[in-house]
Amino acid sequence: MRLKNKVAIVTGGARDIGRAVSIKLACEGASVVVNYFQKEEDAQETIAQITANGGKAVAVYGDMTKPADVDNLIVKSREAFGEEIHMLINVAGGLVARKPTVEIEPEFWDKIFELNVKSVFMASKAALPFMKEGASIINFSSLAGRDGGGPGASAYAAAKGALMTYTRALAKEQGPRGIRVNAVAPGMIATTFHDTFSKPEVRANVANSTPLRREGQAKEVADLVAYLVSDEASFITGTNVDINGGLAFS
Repeated sequence: MRLKNKVAIVTGGARDIGRAVSIKLACEGASVVVNYFQKEEDAQETIAQITANGGKAVAVYGDMTKPADVDNLIVKSREAFGEEIHMLINVAGGLVARKPTVEIEPEFWDKIFELNVKSVFMASKAALPFMKEGASIINFSSLAGRDGGGPGASAYAAAKGALMTYTRALAKEQGPRGIRVNAVAPGMIATTFHDTFSKPEVRANVANSTPLRREGQAKEVADLVAYLVSDEASFITGTNVDINGGLAFS
């Protein structure tokens, strides 16, 4: 129970990696605010799994690219679990579609950066006034931010690379307040993201290219997040931690 009596907000916390993170933090004792955007049933299933194990959680709808929704998320967190926010986990983001550069419209480029970078900025700005010494922010980058991503993922890769840099900048800014900021950069993790955007043969080839010869699991990413927000990681900030089975090294 490393996180007992602490409050965590998980954007995009209703499914896949976000769900695994929400459940893990709750198992460690945190009260969890599960943000969702598309499917309320996913959020309710996540809440059900948490409460079945004796944890505390609430689901809050919100588009993290909309300032009003971001502000409402903070309001709902404080209404449910008190004034202070101890952890902000920015999982929300996405690829949307694969497009080569010659087919990318400026509006699509802006949408990808809004979804993956601006959303993190807005959530962090909204949460920081309620975070004190010992609090932690975790951003979700990607292996794509290091290696440029797969075919048609240039906008996504660029956004995730920008998020890595923003993580370092925010860590420097908030360090004097005792607030740590880190990012995780998953590689091939078995989620609906890859069910949607990656062909089975590509997934198999990537998995077989890792030293561990497999895809990662959402729970393994959640375990890393739980460590990074805990006091055991109290001297770790400004890092982008790779979790990709050894596929690429930073």
